[in-house]
Amino acid sequence: MVRVKVAVLLVLVSACGFGVEADGSDHSETYRYYDLPFCSPEHVTEKKEALGEVLNGDRLVDAPYELNFREDKQSISLCKKTLSKENVAELRNAVSKDYYFQMYYDDLPFWGFLGKVEKDKVDPNENKYLLFIHIHFEILYNDDRVIEINVQTDPNLSVDITEDKEVDVEFSYSVTWKKTDIPFENRMDKYKKSSFMPQHLEIHWFSIINSCVTVLLLTGFLATILMRVLRNDFIKYSHDDESLEEQEETGWKYIHGDVFRFPKHRSLFSSVIGSGTQLLALAMFIFLLALVGVFYPYNRGSLFTALVVIYALTSGIAGYTATSFYLQLEGSNRVGNLLLTGCLFCGPLFLTFCFLNTIAIVYSATAALPFGTILVIILIWALVTLPLLVLGGIAGKNSKTEFQAPCHTTKYPREIPQLPWYRGTIPQMAMAGFLPFSAIYIELYYIFASVWGHKIYTIYSILFIVFIILIIVTAFITVAMTYFQLAAEDHEWWWR
Repeated sequence: MVRVKVAVLLVLVSACGFGVEADGSDHSETYRYYDLPFCSPEHVTEKKEALGEVLNGDRLVDAPYELNFREDKQSISLCKKTLSKENVAELRNAVSKDYYFQMYYDDLPFWGFLGKVEKDKVDPNENKYLLFIHIHFEILYNDDRVIEINVQTDPNLSVDITEDKEVDVEFSYSVTWKKTDIPFENRMDKYKKSSFMPQHLEIHWFSIINSCVTVLLLTGFLATILMRVLRNDFIKYSHDDESLEEQEETGWKYIHGDVFRFPKHRSLFSSVIGSGTQLLALAMFIFLLALVGVFYPYNRGSLFTALVVIYALTSGIAGYTATSFYLQLEGSNRVGNLLLTGCLFCGPLFLTFCFLNTIAIVYSATAALPFGTILVIILIWALVTLPLLVLGGIAGKNSKTEFQAPCHTTKYPREIPQLPWYRGTIPQMAMAGFLPFSAIYIELYYIFASVWGHKIYTIYSILFIVFIILIIVTAFITVAMTYFQLAAEDHEWWWR
């Protein structure tokens, strides 16, 4: 017999935010299972968790359910207890906000609601709050391996917690084992089912087709514009006609002496380029791990661990790119540029973390990181990220190349003509961001459902295709918008 206890985490879909009324559709928070007055053992055993599990908000404890291998159980009593008025109010609040628990058995996750809200039969205008007091586990096995586990709650076995009064309850559970022919290798197909259902696959492929059409339209648009305009310019300048020298240049040719003038705030500009290159490398490595099957559903916290480790290891890319580019722009404060590169992403991320972690601590949510985990992350940044960033900066300095502009830059910048409002920075940003967003917005829905819901994202291959299409669309729209900006004689194109 194999005796396995259930590891459990209470996932409370709640409205813990400054007195704001909300429900489960707004956002989710996770809390410890025994924060609510359930049957608690004398000594709660907490599972030792890896870095990624802690970052994910997992705080697993052993639950009192004993699921012995292939041993059916009928209505086993966990405990009898009297719920005080405060307990009833607390549980009613949990039921009203769609709190649900998340458990793991043999590394298989499953979920169940604490109760339900229904209309009162006597007064339809009033709600009736029911707390489930019995849980039924249905476990499928093949030979000596657990294949699948489901949990069911019986509405008939519930107590009414609508009123603030003491209630006597008896929590219980039952277990049923069933044999199945599903091989152990396919036991995770259940969690992929929602993503691979025909209607969902159709939506995913529709997203890819939509993105491909966007790419084709952009390609045709750019080819038509650039080939027709630039070809005429090339033909005109290829003739040795002296009269051309007397003709006044217009458009992008008119600002050829200003277009390669170094941008303002070159240190910040170089840091943005370096940090962006690092994040792009981080994304590519994460996709590589996902495509080889590292982030399977019950490998808890693996994604967060990979993000922290790979970000630390790729910091040298940021240092090399930022320093080499900064020196090409004839920057002199190389050390300051390197420090700015190291803090450009980590700084705002740390401030955001401090704010959210403080709120999580106030509400006792499991998203609050313990001091030990914070110390580990700081050590990783100090002992891995920072040294690699410096080494990358040294490599960038040693590989310094001169910036070779294809034309001479004038001493004084030419005045930019008065442009219409839609050629301003903000409208151009909105126009440039619309097409890349339209190429990925369908896939974003599934990503958000995975991040803020209990759905598991598994189809990384389709996500990778959409990611590549996003890069292509972004590159195309960048070329187009930069050309239109230069054609309007606006030579400050670097930052856009």
